[in-house]
Formats: sequence, C-alpha cells, structure tokens
Amino acid sequence: MSPDPLILFVPGLRPKPEPVVHRRQLFRCLLEGISRIDSDVATTLEANQQSFEIASWTYDFYGEHRDIDLDQADIDALLKKQGASATDRALASSWKRKMVRWLFRAADHLPVMLPHFTTEELQLHLHDLRRYNHNKNDVADMARQTVKDPLQQAVDSGRPVLLLAHSMGSVIAYDALWQMTQESEREVSVHLLLTMGSPLGQKVIQRNLLGYAASGKARYPGNILDWINIAAIGELTAIDMTLNNDFGEMIELGLVAGIDDRTMYNYYHTDGELSVHAEYGYLVNEVTAGIVSDWWRQQTRDVMQDRDLA
Repeated sequence: MSPDPLILFVPGLRPKPEPVVHRRQLFRCLLEGISRIDSDVATTLEANQQSFEIASWTYDFYGEHRDIDLDQADIDALLKKQGASATDRALASSWKRKMVRWLFRAADHLPVMLPHFTTEELQLHLHDLRRYNHNKNDVADMARQTVKDPLQQAVDSGRPVLLLAHSMGSVIAYDALWQMTQESEREVSVHLLLTMGSPLGQKVIQRNLLGYAASGKARYPGNILDWINIAAIGELTAIDMTLNNDFGEMIELGLVAGIDDRTMYNYYHTDGELSVHAEYGYLVNEVTAGIVSDWWRQQTRDVMQDRDLA
C-alpha cells in the first residue's frame, strides 16, 4: 500500500502554542475550510491525522510558547463564519491600508525611509528578521532543520509532500529547500510549495536568502515541482503580493513548473479587529482549502493509477 501524503505546515514569526495544541487548531481550521468545498477529502484527512504535521521552530527561537487561550475564542468565532463580510472586505481594501502598503513598499526599495514611519510591531519584526539572518546561536539553522528532517523522512518513505508555509515560515522553507538542493547529495522533492502571506517578494528579504549571490541554477532551490502563492487583500507582510515576477527565472531554468499567484480575503479577527495576516484565517479560507483538496485528490488518483499499472 502506498504511504499517505504529507502536508507539512511551517508557521511564521512570534511564539506559537505548544506543538500538539497548535497543530490541533491549525488542522481544525484547514479541515473546516476543506469540508465546505469537498466533504470527502475532509473526511479522509480527518481519518489520516498523520498526514498533517507542523515544523515547530518558534520555541527554539523565542524560548516560550503562546497561551492558546489568548486565541481560542477568536478561532471559534472564525470557524462559525462562512466567509468575509462586506465590512471585512471594505476594511481590507481601505485607502488607509493601501497607503500604509504603499509606504512599506517604498521603504523596501529605499530603506532610508523606514525609520520615519516604523511601528512597534514592525520594529519587533525587523529585530526577529535580523536574528534569523545573523543566525546567532544557530537559531536559523535550527529553524531550517525542523523543516528538513520531516521532509527527508517523508521522501525516504515515498510520501508525496505539500509544503504549506505561512509568513516568515515561507522564508525558512525556501532556505531549507535551497540547502537540500545545493548542499546535500540526497534527493528531495516537494510536490507543491504553497506559500501564504509571504514576505519573499520584499527586496530586504531577498537580499538575505541563501543563494542570493549565486547565479543560474545555483541561486535557487531545485526540488519544487510546483509553487502556488496566496496573499490576502490588505496584507502588510506580503506587501509584494506576487512572487512570479521575483522568482520567474526558476521557471525559465526548468526548476519549477510554475509560480501561480492568487489572492483572497482573510476574515480572522483578533480581539474584534480584522487581522488579514493570521495563519488560522489563511487555512480556513476557500482558496487555500481548494488548493489542498485538489492536491490531495491528485495524489489519490496517482496512487490508484500506480495500482492499476501494477
């Protein structure tokens, strides 16, 4: 019997709940989203709990876990909603948010502008980003290892992999895949890389990616079969919402079949305020759910075809 596919989730910055608790809530959101569009896949996934894992890197980075009670009511409220309300859409698309996005994008190209409008939240983000880039106390190496270990185990077991990466988790996943291409003799292949709310379009991020100074195939991971990127309307982390224009050379070099950029409305609320970057909101969304459901069904078809050929 063919092994079950693996969906490996890589979270972003900030402390997360203890891995078991965090995984339970993430999986709960993903299952709810899939159940709304494909109940059969949702039922199959729920019966195969081992098919969803998380690369829990944040405790080594921060030395603490987040109390799930801080988020539980907001997650419960999210799962009762059937989609973004008219108010959610208006807030995400507001001129004020568009102006902030414009300023952030301008600062990405002209970093000298950044100190003039930096916020406390942005300062924390930049501090954490510097810690990762400098790899002090091997924090970046440890983060990447949490991705590489389950990927290698899955490939060694013949499991197809969907690597699902949110926010800074997409940077960690990208760097891990680059290392597994360029610095390892063992072959690893990710069937689908699905990035959500990714900052990979930012110049400040790209300049610090592993392989950035190289050229040609040495610059990129070579183990991604397909890549889909999702950005929520109003995102202030994925300020450049498209990645095809930044990593399109990978397609030209034959390193990936395609890089498909998509958008969605994230309707998660934190303490009553719309939070368009939240991981839970990305996972329950019909865009994410549709991609995961389609991928799961394709793996099922491939298994059946292999059995027929055998």
